[in-house]
Amino acid sequence: MTDIEIANSVKLKPITEIADKLGIKAHDIIPFGNFKAKISASKITVARNANRGKLILVTAINPTPMGEGKTTVSIGLADGMARLGVRVALALREPSLGPCFGLKGGAAGGGWSQIAPMADINLHFNGDIHALTAANNLLCAMIDNHLHWGNKLDIQKVYTTRCLDLNDRVLRNITIGHGKINGPVRDDGFIITVATELMAALCLARDIFELQKMCGDIIIGENGQGEFIHARDLKADGAMAVLLKDAMLPNLVQTLEGTPALVHGGPFANIAHGCNSIIATQAALGLADYVVTEAGFGADLGAEKFFDIKCRKANLSPSAIVIVATMRAIKHHGGFDNLRAHIENMKHYGAPVVIALNRASETTEEELNQLSEFTKSMDVPMEVYRGWEDGGKGVEALGRAVINACNISSQINLLYPDEVPLLVKARTIAQKIYGADDVSASDVVIDKLLRFEQNGFGHLPVCIAKTPASFSHDPKLLGAPKEYMFPLVDAFLYAGAGMVVVTAGTIMRMPGLPEHPAAENIGLDEYGEIKGLF
Repeated sequence: MTDIEIANSVKLKPITEIADKLGIKAHDIIPFGNFKAKISASKITVARNANRGKLILVTAINPTPMGEGKTTVSIGLADGMARLGVRVALALREPSLGPCFGLKGGAAGGGWSQIAPMADINLHFNGDIHALTAANNLLCAMIDNHLHWGNKLDIQKVYTTRCLDLNDRVLRNITIGHGKINGPVRDDGFIITVATELMAALCLARDIFELQKMCGDIIIGENGQGEFIHARDLKADGAMAVLLKDAMLPNLVQTLEGTPALVHGGPFANIAHGCNSIIATQAALGLADYVVTEAGFGADLGAEKFFDIKCRKANLSPSAIVIVATMRAIKHHGGFDNLRAHIENMKHYGAPVVIALNRASETTEEELNQLSEFTKSMDVPMEVYRGWEDGGKGVEALGRAVINACNISSQINLLYPDEVPLLVKARTIAQKIYGADDVSASDVVIDKLLRFEQNGFGHLPVCIAKTPASFSHDPKLLGAPKEYMFPLVDAFLYAGAGMVVVTAGTIMRMPGLPEHPAAENIGLDEYGEIKGLF
């Protein structure tokens, strides 16, 4: 059976029953049909103030192009823990339409470890990402409208770009205007919605009022004197926040086994910070005893940003870290060096580490024994994950190991303090996480970072945008590369979201479709049901 066939074979529980498992009454949810809902702002406030649960971060080794099943493991782990009798909830990102129709297909788990309704979650999902697209493009429209009506703010450079939640490479660089009626001619472009500053802001805001302020703080460009111009100078922040009012509320769904899941926000980890929203994570911690969350791609990207950006902002302290590995990825990287480096990096942050082997049928007993011996040598427990074929029953052993890890006292250590210069922050990440000797940066990048500091933004964390395929900037450098220079290619100030994005290597903020995109296999069957969606 395909994932969507498995999902369609399960009779889901009414969303009111799922809410009740977390102590949420019917009047505190806003239903979107029978099986999904948003949680009311008042209940979110109460839940965030409770904050009693233990947080479990699921990350991974550097993945192969098809991924190693991190979301699937997160879902199965929550189901396995629920079978052990603990009150557990998931806090996950919501899928983008880009990869859904592109290379990877859907992003709601797989096999018998899925969140549901699977098709609804993958397609449009309560309109959150569409609202972000509209708010971002409203800001862009107001910028060009201001230029059309005389440019009183003397905007000379425009930073903000339009967005679309689809992979469409021809929109990366465009020319707009084309005549007096259409406004002044200028170069522009589109990025994918999940790579926008606005998506990052939504996931780092603690309520709608903070999000409105963050919208206003977005730097849209600069004037002829080189001074930054903000979205609030255009009076765009209020309307943007209104468009995002409902999108700011976390979505409540369920796993195929009825475990509650808060699914909210979806920034990519290779070009953004790769974590679900703070508001959903904190709410889940107030509603459950254990909360399973994930960070995008490998631990070099998602987990580093989870700690140094999200935990820094929200004062979160994970009780355990789960690193997902597959023999496919271990072989791809030429052995255990890649996994070893990720284990060492995660140990630096202070929380106990557990290895989850997402075991495929072709994995041999000899390979399993080799991995077991390796993890013993690293002094970390390892359990085999069998949730894809067995659901929560196949993840009980991993669940016990994670609960045991959560009972170990630990202290979270961030990678760098707020007060060190931005270049030092980037260098620290490159050296301590990526294994580089040092960073190489052009005068342009250094000047940008110094300018950000001179304007009062030196305290912000650094979000590095790079390939997920390697610790380095080069996807061809597999394993755990050493003795190389990590290039800093460009830098962007996300004053609204509260971070500085530094790019390394070639990074496309608007992905393209592969030769045979997943969209080719998606359609409707004779009964009008969706088929081919992963």
